[in-house]
Amino acid sequence: MTEHSHSQVSPAAPLTKEELQRLYSAATAASHLSYSPYSKFPVGAAILTRDGEMYSGTNVENVSFGLTICAERNAVAQMVAAGRREIRAVVVYTPTVTPTTPCGACRQVLAEFGPTAAVHCFCDAPAEVGTSIDKLLPSAFTVGDLHRATTP
Repeated sequence: MTEHSHSQVSPAAPLTKEELQRLYSAATAASHLSYSPYSKFPVGAAILTRDGEMYSGTNVENVSFGLTICAERNAVAQMVAAGRREIRAVVVYTPTVTPTTPCGACRQVLAEFGPTAAVHCFCDAPAEVGTSIDKLLPSAFTVGDLHRATTP
């Protein structure tokens, strides 16, 4: 488990145009690989780690809806499987007319590895959401909360 809290992690450096374009391209490509026969809502996500590595993921649905894996958590799993632990930025792409931000479960998972990471959400229209995990999930549950719960 990564030992950090929101107050100990410095904000990520702003993305360059090239980094943002690279993440956007990866997220868009990942959305084309989506397995979303039930919702018909393909999502792609791309993560940039603090050391410059990039990982992407797409949503994978299941007929037992609770077993569906979101694109953002899929990308985090790819990152962790490669031995990385710190998210600098995440880009989410949906082929919609308005941008879609990560769901609550994804926000919590992203906060585990990038509590101040930049979040950029894109769609097929010119609209964009630019924010950060700590703004999307203020007062996230962290390892500090867990320690306080187990310490007398």
